[in-house]
Amino acid sequence: MTASLSVAVVIATFNRAGFVRTCLEHLDRQTRPAQRVVVVDASADDRTRTVVSQFEGVEYRRNDKGRGATATSRALGLEGLDEDVVAFIDDDAFAEPTWLEELMEAYVDDRVMAVGGRAINDQPEEAGEGLGEIGLLLPNGQLTGWFAADPGRAVEVDHMLGANMSVRLAAVRSLGGIRDFYPGTCLREETDIALRMRRAGMRIVFAPAAVVRHVAGDYAKGRRFDARYRYFGARNHVVLLTTTLGWRDPHVRRYVRTAIVGTVREFRGGLGALRSRRGVKPKLKGLAGGVRRGTLDLVGTASGVWAASRATVRIARGDNGVA
Repeated sequence: MTASLSVAVVIATFNRAGFVRTCLEHLDRQTRPAQRVVVVDASADDRTRTVVSQFEGVEYRRNDKGRGATATSRALGLEGLDEDVVAFIDDDAFAEPTWLEELMEAYVDDRVMAVGGRAINDQPEEAGEGLGEIGLLLPNGQLTGWFAADPGRAVEVDHMLGANMSVRLAAVRSLGGIRDFYPGTCLREETDIALRMRRAGMRIVFAPAAVVRHVAGDYAKGRRFDARYRYFGARNHVVLLTTTLGWRDPHVRRYVRTAIVGTVREFRGGLGALRSRRGVKPKLKGLAGGVRRGTLDLVGTASGVWAASRATVRIARGDNGVA
């Protein structure tokens, strides 16, 4: 019975005091309260500390690394915990009242080591999109998402969305804890522990009844899908695959091949705009866009190979990137 399992909730945050308040208010309404709630704050000011102080029993911790260290905040949140399960929720994700109860229900199976839930975005038809493709590592090394989908039952997955995921604490510690080799936009940081779990033969499930509303707060720097987002998406994905699966894993080779093909396609698309578009400005805009995207993908992938090489050495020395 999952009622015998204890659970802690960890919230990693940066400069979102107002969102933290709303997130904590939703946690106060849970049908199954957590034994502990920890907020790990990387902000430069004390606004979040002030908010947390207004919620009885909520622990406040500091991440002095600041922006771009979400995984470090998660790791700091785990320190000193002795609960059976740790649930992570983003500061801009607001839990439905039965969120924690539904997450914990999936742990009735002792073989399940991690459970993720739905993050709804209030988009039309999102519940029916991507059914059968939720949270998968594809043969070409790419990842599927579709974490707003509702398959109507718990399904096995390869990874989870960091805004709504949970793990057995003992399983994470048996793998060496949370690692942080994902700077910038922090893309892929939450996937690291999931792929390491899967490589170790552990089961991860997606529980669609465990729902949060993900309102997508402002980015610490830049905007989603801007140049910075694209660069770190390419870089961090290479780091993810190589450090969790190993350099010789087929997913790595296939992904690099796919990335190169995609880069060439972007360059060709930019050149094609010179032929297909009318007018000087549209032609130049199309060319610049293709060259820019291709360059970001190429530089990001190359940077990822270099960063992954360094991370591999650090891991071999027992350094998880958090200290």
